[in-house]
Amino acid sequence: MGETGKQKTVKMPLNKIVFFPPWLALIAMVVVSLTNEEAFLNGLNAVTNWILENFTWAFNLTTLACLITVVVIYFSPFAKVRIGGRKARPIMSFMNLVWITLCTTIAAGILFWACAEPMYHLYAPAAFEGVEAGSPGAAMFAMKTMFLEWTWSPYAIYTTATLIFAFVFYNMKQKYSMGSVLVPAFGPKVTKLNNLIDVICLFALVAGMAASLGTGTLTIAGGIQNVFGIKSNPTLWAAVIAVIVITFVTSSVSGIMNGIRILSDINAKAYMILFVFLIIFGPTAFMLNFSVESYGAYLRDFLPMSLSTGEIFGESWARSWPVFYWCNWMSWTPITAIFLAKILRGYTIKDAIRCNFIIPSIFSTVWMGIFASSAIYYEMNGDGLYELMQSSGTESVVYAVLEHMPFAMILIVFYLFIVFISFVTASDSNTNAMAGLCTYGITDGEEEAPAWLKIVWGLSIAVVTWIVISFAGIDGIKAASNLGGFPTMFLIICMIVGLVKICKNPSKYDTFKEDYTEDGKPIPSERLPIKKEEG
Repeated sequence: MGETGKQKTVKMPLNKIVFFPPWLALIAMVVVSLTNEEAFLNGLNAVTNWILENFTWAFNLTTLACLITVVVIYFSPFAKVRIGGRKARPIMSFMNLVWITLCTTIAAGILFWACAEPMYHLYAPAAFEGVEAGSPGAAMFAMKTMFLEWTWSPYAIYTTATLIFAFVFYNMKQKYSMGSVLVPAFGPKVTKLNNLIDVICLFALVAGMAASLGTGTLTIAGGIQNVFGIKSNPTLWAAVIAVIVITFVTSSVSGIMNGIRILSDINAKAYMILFVFLIIFGPTAFMLNFSVESYGAYLRDFLPMSLSTGEIFGESWARSWPVFYWCNWMSWTPITAIFLAKILRGYTIKDAIRCNFIIPSIFSTVWMGIFASSAIYYEMNGDGLYELMQSSGTESVVYAVLEHMPFAMILIVFYLFIVFISFVTASDSNTNAMAGLCTYGITDGEEEAPAWLKIVWGLSIAVVTWIVISFAGIDGIKAASNLGGFPTMFLIICMIVGLVKICKNPSKYDTFKEDYTEDGKPIPSERLPIKKEEG
């Protein structure tokens, strides 16, 4: 940042090799989906099913390895290293970092799935659990699964990529490219693959954002229909998409310190209000008792569930749920990590782990414990949430839960506001990173990509999303998003190798040699003040 606290305005030419392949591939995918949806979908599903059937074990082990790597680094000397060198100063407060991280990663998901997903596990538990559908044992299994899929494991994936990119970009002075994360593992010659890796990562995220925007649009439209009686149709979807995209593009164009930071702060306060409301007016005793008991079961069965493939039982539960999520998280991870790493300068590696891994995981644990257990409580007390989900769609479950609260109509409108802000915050963070990858000129993380490029990506994703959900359905985009997780898994394995090498001898890779003692150990330093101009 400059002396005035404003982002640098540097002329950045378009990197056509990185921009056009994923952009044109997305357009082509929509065209093929519209002209021959069945063949397109069958082909994508065949490929993704083959990947999940043959590499379930690899996704499980990679996710577990990410978790182990992050924990080991937290207690290592490497954790003392300051991102950007000892003289680097943070550009924002620590809690701003926490909320931006949460809102950029899985915030919209924890709103949508916290109440609905337990219904699937309650009535279709994994065979290896040996419990009857709809039983108390199945309810316990549902809660364990929610903790597995939405807390420590996914945040470990994001944190692994964020840590290595932050160090490689700021401390090793490598290019602003996802391919740079390969340098610690394979040396500088590997940067020849930078453009290729950026293209793959961009396509995976663009498809994922279109899928996310599509499902988010349908969720918000369903809520509007529930509250205001306006039919959920392509016209309403176009209006919802337009408002979301205009908001997140405007926020992204305004930069990290303005739009994204402010929206994340609003999002944080909205989360707290909804959370406190449910704690006070929901089935409080049941929620707290059941959450604590099921979390103990999750800790006890963490390794068996994390490594489950379902192979011996001949079932696809693991591939349909946790492994499906690992694949999806991985497809989003590279671009998301670039954005999260960009705002970490001035903080230590340990600080980065706290704000990207520990605090968000604890928040998500508490959130899932409260919301998922409340849905299970109402279902097992005869409210028929599962039947409602089958007849009215997945998004109907959370509205049914909120209808048990006082001032239900106002609360549902407030919930729609939170969903809207969550999608906007996640989208503008990723649009910021996507535009940055498609340009030349970002050297120290302070520059912003051209506004027109952010607008192009935002409008492209908006138009594609509306066309697909209006005429073809969202399944093709979702399948393509999951397909992106496969090559990313190998990239993440390389990241783990690189982090291990850095962790063993950080001074060997760090350009800030003055930050280390003669024996190569990082010199601890107190946290430096945040720049006053930047809040």
